[in-house]
Amino acid sequence: MTQMPWWRGAAIYQIYIRSFCDSNGNGQGDLPGLISKLDYIRALGVDAIWLSPVHPSPDRDWGYDVSDYDGIHPDYGSQADFDRLLSEAHARGLKVMTDEVLAHTSDEHPWFVDSLKRGEKSDWYVWAPPKPDGTAPNNWLSAFGGPAWSYQPARREYYHHKFLRQQPKLNWRNPAAKAAALRVLRYWLERGVDGFRLDVANAYLHDVTLADNPAVRIAERTDAMWAHAPYLQFHHHDSNLPDNIEALEEIRRTVERFPDRFVMGEFSEDPARAGAFAGPDHGLHSGYSFPLLHATELRPDFVHLHYNLLARFPAHWPSIAFSNHDVVRTVSRFGGAEPPPGLDKLLLALLLSLRGTVLLYQGEELGLPQADIRRDQIRDPVGDLYWPYTGGRDGCRTPMPWDANAPNLGFTGGTPWLPLSPKHRTLAVSEQGSDEGSALNFTRRFLEFRRRSDALRWGDIAFVDASPPLLAFVREHDGEQLLCLFNMSGEATEFTHEFLAGCEALPIGSGESNASGDSIRLAPYAAWFGSCSKALSTASIGSSTQR
Repeated sequence: MTQMPWWRGAAIYQIYIRSFCDSNGNGQGDLPGLISKLDYIRALGVDAIWLSPVHPSPDRDWGYDVSDYDGIHPDYGSQADFDRLLSEAHARGLKVMTDEVLAHTSDEHPWFVDSLKRGEKSDWYVWAPPKPDGTAPNNWLSAFGGPAWSYQPARREYYHHKFLRQQPKLNWRNPAAKAAALRVLRYWLERGVDGFRLDVANAYLHDVTLADNPAVRIAERTDAMWAHAPYLQFHHHDSNLPDNIEALEEIRRTVERFPDRFVMGEFSEDPARAGAFAGPDHGLHSGYSFPLLHATELRPDFVHLHYNLLARFPAHWPSIAFSNHDVVRTVSRFGGAEPPPGLDKLLLALLLSLRGTVLLYQGEELGLPQADIRRDQIRDPVGDLYWPYTGGRDGCRTPMPWDANAPNLGFTGGTPWLPLSPKHRTLAVSEQGSDEGSALNFTRRFLEFRRRSDALRWGDIAFVDASPPLLAFVREHDGEQLLCLFNMSGEATEFTHEFLAGCEALPIGSGESNASGDSIRLAPYAAWFGSCSKALSTASIGSSTQR
């Protein structure tokens, strides 16, 4: 049997470290706090952890504005703490990945300070003179609202920033700047990290002619586009360039100089154009984009559409995420203010059985809903900008609820940087750990099964023709075939197919189901899994297959 790289089919647990566990009572999660929870993470059954940025930062965008790529944020601890984390995680069989933000830096980074003064790094950032009337060089819009340019009188020029004005865009067209960014990766690989998640991996390169981005026609603008100004244009020139893949390949080659390492990217816009779906010898090892993260209607289409896109890139190995630090928590996106019983386990079962490397966000294993944040509690610049239309990203970043009976639910002995949600008390680890029917224990059981199932980790996926609200597919690898059924509604539904008679129910489903012969009845939000004893041809079961 071919030896698979560790990351292919792995389950990776994302840790937003500031909200994970505080060891010293200052209200901020930190590395020693994380180390104290490694046994909990290992018991989940995941293969690796991905840490939100750990580097020093003025925290304009909470770590995604890096001011020193070689250091550790003092809120999180020391270099010695990070080395101990690596040692303790590796001792438990856990890989450690860091989040590297290489498309831009903080405006407090020494590189930008030198560039501002026209020093040796003068061209390490994207600078341009004003138009004759003094306005910005072109029409590029920031992802956080307003023009993507800020004027600096010290240079009498504008600098480009895809996000906040405090996050100037690094110029990957400059060989020295690119080399410095790649050196960051080598430094942390030499320190012993097992891989990286790359922030905005679609945005390394810009159009040197600074051409205007084309507008989305008014008649074609959706409500979501109107809600956020950057979506009113196609970002074809400030990012998402086809030659972005060349930067991705240099990154992958840098990482592959170290054995058994992994690099995946976040592709927030136009992923096909930016090289997201390349592979295995082009671009990064893997990537994820936002269709699954932005979906809000629980129906089979949201999965079918994503895999129909992936089917165009058969060599690509995807990463799969329903939740992360940038989007509304999954059960709230699909279930509203009061998510129905069973929805949490249905979504976990679906996430953990799709083809790809799984990205599980902290608290997702608990079925945490989105927290409510008051205006005066907002720490997220996006939430501040768009209030009251949206509360921003703070609602998915509130601290982990460890102990229902402890102050601040066991997260900190001090004042937490974001408030704990009262809705999370009954969902705390202390409450779910001893409840065999909890989302937490469901996650543990499913991940244990997944680890032993070649079909779920590495197998092809073939979607079965089924009427909504039922989603059905088969996972298959080396003769192992699993039928996976999901009722995406609050009403019971039935599924009938001749091959059901040849499937044996597996003990990893959720909700109630009643199988008889070639039919099965699934209760609301139920998931059912069966091991198929006879080979099922793609023609007999499915409408599409991805390998």
